[in-house]
Amino acid sequence: MKKRSTYKPRPVRYDNMSYVKQGFRKLPELSDENVIVRTMTHDAMRSIVAGTGTSFDVHVLIDSLNMTEALVHVRADLGEDWKAEIRAGQDALHSMADRGVATGRFLFTGPELTAINHALEIHDAQLDEARVIDIEQAGDLVQKVIRSKKAHRVGVSA
Repeated sequence: MKKRSTYKPRPVRYDNMSYVKQGFRKLPELSDENVIVRTMTHDAMRSIVAGTGTSFDVHVLIDSLNMTEALVHVRADLGEDWKAEIRAGQDALHSMADRGVATGRFLFTGPELTAINHALEIHDAQLDEARVIDIEQAGDLVQKVIRSKKAHRVGVSA
């Protein structure tokens, strides 16, 4: 049997200028994507606060806070001075997720809820100012950290 080739052609981008210009647009200008991201995050938060949260909701919040932290690393003006609050929100989310895995119910305590709400406000403010290219770079950074196994592991199965 003939050995398969490892060659895989790269995708062809037909309109390079449009791709570059799209990267410099702010996310609020792309209303569909902006609405989807905000709706998923706030719906997950609403479910958890209502007591009907699932592991999927926890993963949505984890992804949102990971992006919040990564956006600070990509562009310092997107919240460099809010690093402590972002970390507090992540710590609150991780402790809630670990507790939820053990008990089967995902619920915040009072101080955790305050910290996560503040972190999500920062996330929303970042989405108002972020460009598409910033979101893409932050997503790449998050994936790089996860692949290198430097991310804090939460025992939630998706």
